[in-house]
Amino acid sequence: MNVTELFGSNVFNDEVMKNSLPKEVYKSLRKTVDEGVPLDTSIASAVAAAMKDWAVSKGATHYTHWFQPLTNLTAEKHDSFIEPDGDKVIMQLTGKSLIVGEPDASSFPSGGTRATYSARGYTAWDPTSPAFVKEGTLYIPTVFLSYTGETLDKKSPLLKSMTALDTQAKRLLKLFGIECKKVTTTVGPEQEYFLIDEEVYFKRKDLVLTGRTLFGAPPSRGQEMEDHYFGTLKTRVSEFMRDLDETLWTYGILAKTRHNEVAPAQHELAPIFTTANVSVDNNQLTMELMKKVAQKHGLVCLLHEKPFEGVNGSGKHNNWSLSTDTGLNLLEPSESPEKNPLFMLVLACVIAGVDKYQGVLRASVATAGNDHRLGADEAPPAIISVYLGDQLGALVDAIVLGGKYVPKKAVPGSIGVPESPIFPMDTTDRNRTSPFAFTGNKFEFRMLGSLASVADPNIVLNTVAAEMFSQAADALEGAKDFDKACAEYTKKLLTEHYKVVFNYDGYGPEWEPEAERRGLLNNKTTADAIPECFKNENVALFVRQGVYTEKEAIARANIQLENYNKTINIEALTMIEMAKREIYPAVNGYATELCDAICAKRAVSEKMIVSADVALAEKLSLLIDGLSASVEKLEKDLLEMPEELLPASKKMAHVIVPDMDAVRTIVDELERICSSEYWPYPTYYDIMYSVK
Repeated sequence: MNVTELFGSNVFNDEVMKNSLPKEVYKSLRKTVDEGVPLDTSIASAVAAAMKDWAVSKGATHYTHWFQPLTNLTAEKHDSFIEPDGDKVIMQLTGKSLIVGEPDASSFPSGGTRATYSARGYTAWDPTSPAFVKEGTLYIPTVFLSYTGETLDKKSPLLKSMTALDTQAKRLLKLFGIECKKVTTTVGPEQEYFLIDEEVYFKRKDLVLTGRTLFGAPPSRGQEMEDHYFGTLKTRVSEFMRDLDETLWTYGILAKTRHNEVAPAQHELAPIFTTANVSVDNNQLTMELMKKVAQKHGLVCLLHEKPFEGVNGSGKHNNWSLSTDTGLNLLEPSESPEKNPLFMLVLACVIAGVDKYQGVLRASVATAGNDHRLGADEAPPAIISVYLGDQLGALVDAIVLGGKYVPKKAVPGSIGVPESPIFPMDTTDRNRTSPFAFTGNKFEFRMLGSLASVADPNIVLNTVAAEMFSQAADALEGAKDFDKACAEYTKKLLTEHYKVVFNYDGYGPEWEPEAERRGLLNNKTTADAIPECFKNENVALFVRQGVYTEKEAIARANIQLENYNKTINIEALTMIEMAKREIYPAVNGYATELCDAICAKRAVSEKMIVSADVALAEKLSLLIDGLSASVEKLEKDLLEMPEELLPASKKMAHVIVPDMDAVRTIVDELERICSSEYWPYPTYYDIMYSVK
């Protein structure tokens, strides 16, 4: 296998475009992609023809406008290339078909932006993300909007947020005498996941219907020995990873790192950074392909944030940075950050924005699944804070609190034996408990759930950065002494928003009360987090930067609440069905056998009755009664659900979820004492250790 030839072989990439398009058409298209110049629609026919010819040469017979509706998934409708030509057909893709499509929009979430009977929607080509061929179809990345103009997808606002950031960042750079054509955000989302055996998966109704186990007593050995992390790959896992890498490379996805994660059966894939919109497309495609490749190996890839109780869940670390087309990284501190006023101003703007808009940043990663993960010892808490590390932390402390800053220089590392090489050591450690950590020349937003679309948090990050850059440019444009004004404005931002900087243990018991004292939000559930999105000042942020209209911003918050309520409702109904139809009869059957055995022994002799048998039968009886009562309460509370989204979400979070926890506690205790011959489902041991 020649990886360099394999890479991007299924992508209509720059090399293919350069070789297949007329020179002027290629130059025009590159200007749109590289500089944000409006697309010249007159080139569409030439691009469409070249794209079709290339796709047909790769075996494609159909094309689809591939888009990202507000479901966290992707959508596609396939049309063939065939067009009638007398008694025969020709293969054709017109410029109009490339630029615009018309899928039915009636069955996609809209959050109330249109009536249910209004069905017309449009997909429009996104030339900034390359087309690709998959399974005999040409996939054309597109945006998705309604007949009345509201965006109905995640790509449109992401592109708008990138434009807003580009505009405001260039204003800021101009004050420093730096000219560039474009400032882009680059993203590298690490992807965690579980692999389990397909045969075991289909024996668990909860995994099939909800993506997570609603019941399950912990195995006698979980992750306590810390031997799975970076451990030797099992044969089937290694074969899956190799197959996945090769598949991803054909689609131009920069899959770089693969390894075992902390929990048994948990793994991670990390890509190389790329432009935010391409990265979002790539991550959606990666999640789809992970599942498909797993099936080829008799495996199931679980992307739920917390598929198993009591072991680490799965996240998606969002590495976010800002770069110009000339190669300047705006988050590169250089060796002496105290002498780098541009970096310090950008840093101050980001810190200020994260503090000021912490509510919507937290809400951008809020889902029912992620509620189980945040703060659960494998993820940062639900409190937004910024980690700067030793070097930058000391510099910011000196600016805000006064005192002398003593630069910390990188030192060489060695284990102290002559055979060991000398290696460079960073100027600061990492902090895995921080939700938003500076990691050298980028920020790592660690709160994303593994199943989430990367678009949502990056829309917020880009918009917040654009807003703060805009305010900085407004304050500094026209300053008589720019250097002095810049330093003063940087200090002002850092001082006013210093409360969000936290360089210590986010798991420590003292952090929550300290965060409350500082005035930081601690919205632990989705139901508590989403109301931040309805606040006037947060809606106005997106409207001001041209990312959402007021109607769109509110609609998306409503959709998040609706998804949350539906998810909890499905989980609760699944739990009730499993408990009533399978767990109760199974445990009752075991209890009956046990009682029959006790009676049989008594019939022979009172001396044969074992007190442990009686105690176990009594315990089973009490637990069965408790299970029946707890399930009945869960059913009753579900029937009394408010109709309005926000009150319903509050009840889901603070009544239904605790009800479900009560049911689970009893069932997990029953699993511990019930005979394995009667237990109706594979156990955690069966699931997590099923792959050899």
